[in-house]
Amino acid sequence: MSTIQRPTIPARKTSTGSSPADIGRRRRGVNREGLEAGRRSTRTILWILLTAALVLYGFPFLYLLFTSFKTPIDTIAVPPTILPKEWTMANYVNALSRSGVPASFINSVQTAVISTALSLVLAVPAAYGITRYKTRSGRVFIMAALVTRMVPPVAIGIPLASMMASVGLADTPIALSIAHTTISLPLSIWLMSSFFEAVPKDLEEAATVDGCSRLGALWRVVIPVVSGGIAVTAIFAFLASWNEFLFALLMTAVRSQTTPVVIANFQTQFGLDWGSMTALAAVYSIPVILLTLLLQRKIVAGMTLGAVKG
Repeated sequence: MSTIQRPTIPARKTSTGSSPADIGRRRRGVNREGLEAGRRSTRTILWILLTAALVLYGFPFLYLLFTSFKTPIDTIAVPPTILPKEWTMANYVNALSRSGVPASFINSVQTAVISTALSLVLAVPAAYGITRYKTRSGRVFIMAALVTRMVPPVAIGIPLASMMASVGLADTPIALSIAHTTISLPLSIWLMSSFFEAVPKDLEEAATVDGCSRLGALWRVVIPVVSGGIAVTAIFAFLASWNEFLFALLMTAVRSQTTPVVIANFQTQFGLDWGSMTALAAVYSIPVILLTLLLQRKIVAGMTLGAVKG
C-alpha cells in the first residue's frame, strides 16, 4: 500500500529573501542588543556621577590629611600644593603633646555619648507614641520638633549658657550634653518615626495575643526589628554632638572644652598653626570613621527598613 506524501510547502520569503521567523529573530536580537547598550551607558553615567561626587566630597578631607604631613612653610605656600614636598610627622607630635588635647578628647567622648543616649531615650518612646496612636497632638508635636530644628543654635546658645550657670552646671560635660541634645533630639524623633512606620502592626498584635503588654511588645518585638534604624539615629546624634562647635565655645571654659574648640585655638606668634590643626582634625575624625565601619551592617539594615514594609 503506497503512502501519499504531502508536498513540502516552502517558507514564505520576503522581498529581502528572509523568512518572517528570521526577521523576528533579528529584531529580537537588535532589541536585546539595544537594551544591553542602554544599560551599559546608564551604568557608565552612574559610575561617572558617583566618582565625581566622591571626589568632590572626599577632596577636602584628603587635602586636610595631606596638609597634616606638610612642613610649616608648605602649609602657607602660594600657590598651595596638594601633596607635601617633604613629608613629616612633626605636626602630629606637636598636636598630641599640646596641653589640654587628651582631656579634650575625653570631654568630646563623654559629651557625645551622653547626648546620644539622651536623644535615644527620649526619641524612641516619643516616635513610637506618635506613629502608633496618630493623634492630632502627636502631629503637632512632631511638627514643633521640626520647627525647633530650624532655629539657629546661636539664638538659644546664650540663654542655655545662662541657665546652666544658674543651676551650677557651667563648664561641665553634662550641661554641654543637654545643649547638644536640643540639636539631635528633633532629628532623632523624625528618623525613629519613619522607622516605626515601616514596622507592621501585625507583629505587635501577635505579641499581645501571646500575652505581652504594649510596653513588652515594644521592647521584645519592635525594638529588635528597628535596631538598624536605632543605629542610624545614634550615628546622626553622635555626629551632631561630636562636630558641634558653637555651644562648646559658649558653654565651656577649661574643664570641659571639647576638641573642636581646642583645634580653633591652635595659634602661634605668626598666625594659625595649620599643620597642627589639620593633624589634630585628622586624628579627631578616626573615632567617627571606626564607629561607622563597626555599625555598617546596622546602618544598611536601617536604611533599607522601609523598603520591605508589608
